[in-house]
Formats: sequence, C-alpha cells, structure tokens
Amino acid sequence: MAKDAHHDFVTFDEILNFWAKERPDAPALEQDGHATTYAEADEQTRRLIGLFQARGIAAGDRIAWLGKNEDIYCLLYLAAARMGAVMVPIGWRLAPPEIAYILGDTGAKLVFAGEEFVETARKVAADLPEQPEVIGASEARQQAAAHEPGDYHPPDPGEPILQLYTSGTTGNPKGAVLSNANLLGLRNPGNAAGLEWNFYDPDDCMLIAMPCAHIGGTGLINIAIANGIRSLVQSEFTPVGVLQAIENGATHMFIVPAALQMVVQHPRAVETDFSHLKYLMYGAAPMPLELLKQAVSTMPNAGFLQAYGMTETSGTISLLPPADHTLEGNERMRSAGRALPGVAIEVRGPDNKEMPRGEIGEVCIKSPSNTAGYWKLPDATAKTIDPDGWLHTGDAGVMDADGYIYIQDRIKDMIISGGENVYPAEVENAIFGHPAIAEVAVIGVPSERWGEEVKACVVPKPGAQVDPADVIAYTRERIAAFKVPKSIEIIPEMPRNPSGKILRRQLRAPYWEGQERQVS
Repeated sequence: MAKDAHHDFVTFDEILNFWAKERPDAPALEQDGHATTYAEADEQTRRLIGLFQARGIAAGDRIAWLGKNEDIYCLLYLAAARMGAVMVPIGWRLAPPEIAYILGDTGAKLVFAGEEFVETARKVAADLPEQPEVIGASEARQQAAAHEPGDYHPPDPGEPILQLYTSGTTGNPKGAVLSNANLLGLRNPGNAAGLEWNFYDPDDCMLIAMPCAHIGGTGLINIAIANGIRSLVQSEFTPVGVLQAIENGATHMFIVPAALQMVVQHPRAVETDFSHLKYLMYGAAPMPLELLKQAVSTMPNAGFLQAYGMTETSGTISLLPPADHTLEGNERMRSAGRALPGVAIEVRGPDNKEMPRGEIGEVCIKSPSNTAGYWKLPDATAKTIDPDGWLHTGDAGVMDADGYIYIQDRIKDMIISGGENVYPAEVENAIFGHPAIAEVAVIGVPSERWGEEVKACVVPKPGAQVDPADVIAYTRERIAAFKVPKSIEIIPEMPRNPSGKILRRQLRAPYWEGQERQVS
C-alpha cells in the first residue's frame, strides 16, 4: 500500500465495512485451500452477531473459543468485536481444570469449540455454575448461515473486545482485557511515522501459525484485517507448514525463537524458496545470536523485526528494525530495539523513578495499547499499572544512550519454553500434593530446542524415595503438558535467604554458567 493511501481505523467494525466495499472479492481468510472474501467475512460476521443475539449475548458478555487456529475462530472474534462482545480464546493445550478456571472466571455464556475439543468443552461446561452452551465449529458455520444478520450498535473504541489469559504468579491466570483502541492504538502513529513495515500491498499474505490464545496469534489477525490482506491460517505450528506457506506466497509472519530454530534447521529449508517473504517478526523470548545469524543467512531477502511486548500491551511496543540486523551479527541484535511511535519506555528503579542510561531496572511502558487492567482483579491491576498509567512489566532491562532496550533477566520468575509462558507457582502447585515430596521449587534451565525448559528441584519427605518419572507423570495429570517438568533434581534442602524465601537464582546458577544472561 502506498504510504499516502493508509486509512486511520479505530474499530474493527469500521475496518470490515471499509474493506468489504473496497476489496469485496479479495481473500480475507484462507485455510486448507478454502478462502473467505472480505465481502463474505462482512456478511458472515453479521450473521454470527445474529446467532450471538439469539443466544442472549449482548455487548460486554464473554464468549469463549477452545480450539486450534481456525478461520471460524477469526470470524467469531471479528463478530464479537463488531458488536462489543468479548472473545476469550483458550489455549488448547490446557488441562481440563485450567479450562474450567478460565470459563468460570469469565462467566462465558457461550463456548465455541474446534471439533476435536467439543467433548472436553461439554464435560467442563457441565460442571460450571453457568453451564454455558457449547457449539462445535461446523455447527457454528451451519447456524450462522441460517441466521439473519444481527442489528447491532458498534462499541466505543475503548470498550473491551478481547480477553487473553496470562499465566499468573499466584497459580491462576489473569484475564488481560483489551479494547479496539488498545489493539489498533499503535497502528495509526506507526503509519504517520512512515514505518516501512506498516504498509502492505493488496496481494500480501500474513501467515498465522502461532496459537490464537496468544497475542502473537490473534494479534496477527488484527494486523492483516486492518490492512485488507489475506490471512493464511494454519491450525498449529509445524516447520513444514511454515516452509510450504512461504513457498505458497506468505509475505509476513511472526514466530517465536524455538519455532524459528525448527524451521531453519529443517532439512527442507535448504531447498525452500524464501523469495516471497518480506518481513519476519520474532519475539516472545530472547533470540540466541547464533540462531538469529543462521536465520538471516537462510532468508537473506526478508526484513527481520525483533518485537518486544506482552499480552498486557496488546503485543509489540518496541522493535528492532531490519537495518539493525546483519549477517555477521552485532551488539544491537541482542537488544529488543526501541519504542514504537506512540510508546514511551523507561527503565525504573525500586523508587519508580527513571534510572540513568546503562543502569539496570524494571522496564515500564506507557502506551495507548496498554490494557486498562485485569478482569475482576483490581489489586493485580494496581500492582501492574501505576497511578500515572505506566505498566510495570516485571522484566529487568538496560536502556542505552540511543534508546535501545536490552532485556537482562526477569524480575518475575516466568519461564518461556517454546514460546509458551510457564509460571513456577502453577507447576509447584501441581507437584505439591505428591506423597514423597516435602518441598518444591521450579526453575527454567537452558534448552537448545525450547530456549528454556522446566526443571523441578524437590526435597523428599523424611524417609521417602522420590522417583523422577513418577513425579513427572503425577504432574502431567494436573497441568498442561508444556508446563510439566522435563527433569527433576532431588536436593537435600532448599537454599533460602534470612527471611525464609527460596533463592531461585541460586538453584538456577549452575545451569546458566557461561550463558550471557539468565534467559536463553
């Protein structure tokens, strides 16, 4: 798209109205060879609104999706956004108790599910006080086709439309509430600043292979639809799927480092034609410099963009541009780039005042894309967003003289394994009941494949024998597989500070020796 031809949108209703008139026959969504045009997306989302309304859904009500990435999810989400209902995509890897917690927390009246998850959704829903109705993906398509388009009033830009759950340090996840204004809030400043990668040609194609329950999945739908281009939807990430999509014309994508490693090291990568790929965004975990150099040399024509952000900031708030990526590698490739237009980033000390450049502190963000808060959690909201509107990320970082931000470590103890966020508290809660274990502390250790992997350090009960395989099996019954420890370390006692707090850093230290930073 020519730089003078961009459109300043503030709601998804406005976006679909515009592209349905401007590019009615252009593909909006494509999955497994089936395409939905912008005119069809406009019509189908209006009919889905009719379906919602027939089920008593009004603005502000929560509806949920349990499943992998599907074009019908995209349409359900956009329909909700148009009428002001709030979509809650739930990670399909989660265990039933975790799904039940999220559904119970949202009070969702309606749950849509991918076909392979309908039975799980029905079992979970039956035990909830609201007993939400469960509708499978194919039934949703049929019902929508039979419904008259709904009559609706679009929400104000500040009204919530998306609720994404982030793993909680206390064991339960928190629902970050995001509005049209949050999700689109940095698009217009980026366009006004003339950022090259903000502009799209009509035949561009966004590959959506990262999970829709993450901002790295649904956030790409937002970008593609706002720019009137095709979203190529893949149910889940596979290295071969990504390589095929790039050969078939995918021009833009986002990928986490663990997944990028699988792509560039796949045998098919050497014979893949990467010439279609214009921009590759990566983020969600620090990228090892050697892997980044390998990716740049594998895809020499692509512009690499390192994105730093979080669910609570609606995704990217700082970016390392292609110009700072070189084949031989450089110091800036270790950074998370600089604040996007419209964003302010400060590194602050414990007194909440900005630190001098070059000194470590907590990364804090002020941006129109910041969440207004966590669903039904005023205390957690107040701890994260200060009275002046600055969001405290929990990441420790350093800012250099040119404004580049370097993430050093995490103030919080979150582990990022293969792009999935794992909080130790969740895993510890799952292990605590094991009959042979007196104490447990969970840490992240380096992993060539996943970036980090989960390790549990356990102290046995007096006279008890701990069988690592048994602990892993016990944990697997209680939480999602990606959170289950890959290894168990049996230790005689926990290292603690004088006030009795477990010193995780001391537990991590032997595994991270020789690493540049405490995140892989």
